[in-house]
Amino acid sequence: MASAGITPEFWKGRNVLLTGHTGFKGSWLALWLCELGAEVSGVGLPPDSNPHLFEQLGLERRLRAHHLIDIRDPEALAAIAASSQPEVVLHLAAQPLVRRSYRDPLGTWATNVQGSLHLLEALKPLQHPCAVVMITTDKVYANREWDYGYRENDRLGGHDPYSSSKAAAEIAIQSWRSSFCGDAAHQTPQLAIATARAGNVIGGGDWAEDRIVPDAMRALAAGEAIPVRNPRATRPWQHVLEPLGGYLLLAEKLAGAQAGRGPNPYADAFNFGPSLEANRPVQELIEEAIHHWPGQWQDLSDPEAPHEAGRLHLQIDKAHHQLGWQPRWPFATTIAHTVGWYRAVHTNPSEAEACCLADLAAYGQALSAA
Repeated sequence: MASAGITPEFWKGRNVLLTGHTGFKGSWLALWLCELGAEVSGVGLPPDSNPHLFEQLGLERRLRAHHLIDIRDPEALAAIAASSQPEVVLHLAAQPLVRRSYRDPLGTWATNVQGSLHLLEALKPLQHPCAVVMITTDKVYANREWDYGYRENDRLGGHDPYSSSKAAAEIAIQSWRSSFCGDAAHQTPQLAIATARAGNVIGGGDWAEDRIVPDAMRALAAGEAIPVRNPRATRPWQHVLEPLGGYLLLAEKLAGAQAGRGPNPYADAFNFGPSLEANRPVQELIEEAIHHWPGQWQDLSDPEAPHEAGRLHLQIDKAHHQLGWQPRWPFATTIAHTVGWYRAVHTNPSEAEACCLADLAAYGQALSAA
């Protein structure tokens, strides 16, 4: 599938290790990589919802290898890295939910921080060049409820356990890269490591708990009012394919720069967010959604609920200028594709793969038209 910026020839036949491949974003990325002709080895937990996108897409049959392990297991990760010999690693595995992080803070920190370090340690013995993109979140920044966006060099932080665990992962990855990437006796010259921070990602096939779009789609399918717990919170909404395209492009740039001498200019942090017009309150997201699937919503704001950020926005100048990346779908298009996916699959559950492939084709056209 040709698209501007992403080079199909780069991915064809390339060994890719994808962690979190059974998750929402991971399933979409696994499908995209398979369509590009990559040899994908997946590492993730068993699907934990019904339905689940990984199973809806029948992805296990398309993968080179399908490993169901916890990234908190360093021995298992080391064995998989040794057997798969990846040329590109895309690390998406995480505990990704804010409200769950309040229930299991220690598990969240262990997965998101220690699990990421286990992966990097597992890659140390590789004897060939490997580009590594570690995915964190827009919530890594110390949120000051600013009206303007955060840049990659802004202060890291995090009020809730999820956000703080991802900020800590950024610090740990940066430290690991500074300590162990290079030509010294204790270092490896083979790894080029970048981190990627994306905003609130939506799209067809997200069935997670405590996320506004899955909650809304379940309510609409059941003919019930959509429960909205924080209607005035503003988020940088973007379709899942937007940051995934950025991850692929960043991996290509990382790999290409390894052939040169000196520090890799792409071994750094990059934001992947939507255009400014897509930063909307939750209420606007829901009202746009019910234009495509008629229904009602109810305000369930709870002043006693655990803290969540009220305003988030990323500056994406760095990705634009250094990678040539920019978002392609405006807010209205993102909502139309997202709701259209759920409504079509609600009518005919066997259409999940066809709907994803249609969205991939439409997004590829948007890239090529730019």
